[in-house]
Amino acid sequence: MPSTATNAKHLIAARDAFQRALLDWYRVHHRKLPWRDAPSVYKTIVSELMLQQTQVKTVLPYFARWLAELPDFVALAAAPEARVLKLWEGLGYYSRARNLHKLAKTIAALPAVPRTPSEWRELPGVGPYTAAAVTSISFGAHAAVVDGNVVRILARLTADATEFKDNSTAVKTVTPLADALLNRDHPGDHNQAMMELGATICQRHNPLCTVCPVFAFCAGQKSGDPENFPRLAQKKIEHLAITRAWILHDGKLLLHRAAEGAKRFANMHELPSHADLGLDEATLLATPLLARKKRGITRYQISESIHAFAPDVATRRRLKKNLALHWVPIADLETITLSGPHRRWVTELLAKFPH
Repeated sequence: MPSTATNAKHLIAARDAFQRALLDWYRVHHRKLPWRDAPSVYKTIVSELMLQQTQVKTVLPYFARWLAELPDFVALAAAPEARVLKLWEGLGYYSRARNLHKLAKTIAALPAVPRTPSEWRELPGVGPYTAAAVTSISFGAHAAVVDGNVVRILARLTADATEFKDNSTAVKTVTPLADALLNRDHPGDHNQAMMELGATICQRHNPLCTVCPVFAFCAGQKSGDPENFPRLAQKKIEHLAITRAWILHDGKLLLHRAAEGAKRFANMHELPSHADLGLDEATLLATPLLARKKRGITRYQISESIHAFAPDVATRRRLKKNLALHWVPIADLETITLSGPHRRWVTELLAKFPH
């Protein structure tokens, strides 16, 4: 079987035919998405950040609500962070929302929107992928986008059996090939076509090779096992267990709000853990168990148990002195920002155990 380098050379030699096949397919079969309708720099950057590690079907209602309330960089720049996070609630990875907010403030203060990838990479929260996507789509910049979808396509096209230690290494490795294949007459459409191909045809599992527009150029399908590419080293999963309290008193629910400088959930609310309450874990574990929940965050698999806790008067007084703890009236829960899983859990528990 030819080497990866040989397959890459053959692919580059057939670049014109590859580009035509890809673009012809995209222009007929691309999905009708709101950020592609009357596209703008603002729509593109909002959609790109929302779509990071999130499926299109999940993003669609969020994008519609966001654009209705924050239609441009100026509106977003002027919005309070609490409102920005509330509109993002449930999408997860909230640093994306904060970065988008900072980005809007920066751009709103500039005399003009930057047009080159290098300028965009200087902006808050913008990496090479986002810079390439925004500038190629909005300004025709000659910059290839490379994300997990593009890595998968290029690894299969060249039957690249390299075992990459992580996605970042894979992106760095295949970027020169992505640049070499870029359609310089239509860079934005080419990049969107690659992303569309990875999302709808060249999927991680059960790729739809028989309807793939670039099937004829793919060494991976000729190998008989395209799913074998790319090869990424398995992530080391860390398991965490957290014990949380469900405390209702006088029609109010006790919640913990993360500090403004917290890494993941700054200024967001969750059910308090035993540590948040200053309690020994055994104290909570001895109370009635209401629910067991699981969630995943990056490399962490988190198991959480939620226990009904009824603090005595002295404990309530002590808890009131903790500025990170907030007694939130049940009627006001919709006005605050909860992390996505905790919003679901609180809703479930309120329905199951009416206050």
